[in-house]
Amino acid sequence: MYETHFGLGERPFQLTPDPRFWYETATHGKAMAYLGYGLAQGEGFIVITGDVGAGKTTLVGHLIETLDPRRLKVLHIVSTAVEPHDLLRVLAEQLNVDAQGLTKASLLSGIERALHGVARDGRRILLIVDEAQALPLGSLEELRMLSNFQAGGHALLQILLVGQPEFRERLLGSAAVEQLRQRVIAIHHLDPMEADEVPDYIAHRLAVAGWTGRPDFAADAFDALYAASNGVPRRLNVLAGRVLLQAAIEGIELIGQDTVESVAADMAADMGRDRLSTLPPTDATIPAIEERPMNGASTMKSFKLNGATVHVATDGSMRSAIFGNGHAAMPVRAGDPIQRTPVTPQAEAPRHRVVAPPPAPEPVSLRPKPQVQAEPEPQVEPVAETPAATSSVAALEDRVAQLETRLAQQEAALRRVLTLLVEWSEIDNRGGDARREDVSTIRPGAWGHAA
Repeated sequence: MYETHFGLGERPFQLTPDPRFWYETATHGKAMAYLGYGLAQGEGFIVITGDVGAGKTTLVGHLIETLDPRRLKVLHIVSTAVEPHDLLRVLAEQLNVDAQGLTKASLLSGIERALHGVARDGRRILLIVDEAQALPLGSLEELRMLSNFQAGGHALLQILLVGQPEFRERLLGSAAVEQLRQRVIAIHHLDPMEADEVPDYIAHRLAVAGWTGRPDFAADAFDALYAASNGVPRRLNVLAGRVLLQAAIEGIELIGQDTVESVAADMAADMGRDRLSTLPPTDATIPAIEERPMNGASTMKSFKLNGATVHVATDGSMRSAIFGNGHAAMPVRAGDPIQRTPVTPQAEAPRHRVVAPPPAPEPVSLRPKPQVQAEPEPQVEPVAETPAATSSVAALEDRVAQLETRLAQQEAALRRVLTLLVEWSEIDNRGGDARREDVSTIRPGAWGHAA
């Protein structure tokens, strides 16, 4: 629904792992480096672990896409507590060995002959075992024995074990797997992404999905997305997808912190929690950082997005995204207050002092805009306090006005939902898939940031 409203070719934050959306965070880049080292050795075990939703499956998909099938044959097993004999049968089937009615000795002999046949073709075999934490001890021992198959002093089979943190603890802390542990030549644990990686991650996935500038994101939206997801890619995808849906329903073109926190609170309520414990307090501010001039030292990150080079520069006084055309987005100043909507149901605004309204969130990082000099904001002098006339009639009138405003907002949102549903139905009847742009040519790079 929202992808049609914003003119996207597909959903940018779908949960199904897709190597086309690969984005190399610091921890994923290190994992690829360890995988490259391990594969160069051509033997032993490589181990990758990570929490649920850390991007292990996407990492494996990206790895397979970078490998040359003429030199390396990849076998992939998703483990669901597979017992040793069943594990051998699954491996035999992937090697085109008929395991029907074979004893274990005959099965092992058939697997070894198949491995030698692949080696004679000038290729090695990489066996990827996903969800390794579910493997029984006997199955792990069977894998260790399979790694002993050799030809001419070279291993016929190399094994990549991918699992959750408990597998790492089991591997490093159990004496029962000591022999397997000694054959591990590379191991890495995937950590959540850092806060400064979230804007690049969001921009990359939108670009792959055919983003044309709608919607845009304010700086505080990225802080809220990180706070609510803790930097876990799958949580971030779920939250970002719901935020885009909310923006489509309400007709929001610039997504800010308020929208993200509203959606996060709704999701927390759906999960049976009152609020997300990871959200910062309502009086939080953007942390102050060291001031540096714009022409001073800075850190620049570059990557390719659909043929265009995107440079993300970070310095002490501001953050901005500088695109290939040289345009830069507006900066985010340290110490700016983060505005939030009070959660008290019947909270009223103070009557004794008039202050300047909070500034609208400033768009950064996604849409290229000409760089302009920001004009100083006018200072509004506080109005002298006057005695408050707080009669029951005035309080009732204020309450009625608030309810009427809220009713009008809900009616507008409902009209927006009905309009989107009608548009979706009409597009579907006409064959909506014909309108989607072909993004099959967008492919991630072999060992760096996605192209």
